Amino acid sequence: MKEQIAKIDKAASYIMDIIKDTPKIAIILGSGLGPLAQIIEDQTAVDYADIPGFPRSTVQGHEGRLISGRLGNKKILAMKGRFHYYEGYDMDKVIMPVRIFKKMGINELIVTNAAGGVNLLFKPGDIMIITDHIGFNCPSPLRGENINDFGERFPDMSSCYDKQLIKTAKTCADSLGMDIKKGVYSYSKGPMFETPAEIRALRLLGADAVGMSTVPEVITANHMKMRVLGISCITNMAAGILDQPLTHEEVMETAKTVEDSFCAYMKEIITRW
Repeated sequence: MKEQIAKIDKAASYIMDIIKDTPKIAIILGSGLGPLAQIIEDQTAVDYADIPGFPRSTVQGHEGRLISGRLGNKKILAMKGRFHYYEGYDMDKVIMPVRIFKKMGINELIVTNAAGGVNLLFKPGDIMIITDHIGFNCPSPLRGENINDFGERFPDMSSCYDKQLIKTAKTCADSLGMDIKKGVYSYSKGPMFETPAEIRALRLLGADAVGMSTVPEVITANHMKMRVLGISCITNMAAGILDQPLTHEEVMETAKTVEDSFCAYMKEIITRW
């Protein structure tokens, strides 16, 4: 445990030495959503490869850089590329960036992702505010000896997505004239897409969207008392809904079509935060 804390401290110090001022908000950008970083002003970039002990992203659409700068009226830190359990990383690596953000003094987190639509009323290109999640299939990032410096042994998950931030996100969508969705995100280990039977089961459990990320980071952030807002871009309909195979290329192509509206939406949320 001491070794793990030492690695987090070292990485946090390295990043702060480069970006200088503590950002107000950290943003994790999902597959195909990296273009948001292009509208960040006064940028300072840090390559993952240069951060001591930091993992490497191996997935198409995840560039592997931290971008610090201003968006709206806030100093932010954007993570272009996250880490997934299916890449072969243990959970302590998957959630390491969130621990580092907290160590840097950041207490506000936006997690975004590309997700499959489980709700039959959704369509590709929709944007969904995450109100809750189903994480039964997620290996717990809190497994093992508890790090008391970060949080208590048994954290409450009743409001892991901040209710006030959900209201703010809805208000921002209304002001931009966006038909935003709200719903429950379900975690799947991946890297294979889900089967039609699994999607039918998730729908019965109350899931509206499904993906292979987000839940580990949100659990970790909640453990450390960070305020979290979750946003999903529905990039495809989940297995069995449409008579066509699922591909990562479709995910990337759909994310490209909503790039402008997604960026405008994120800027509005951060401005009103």
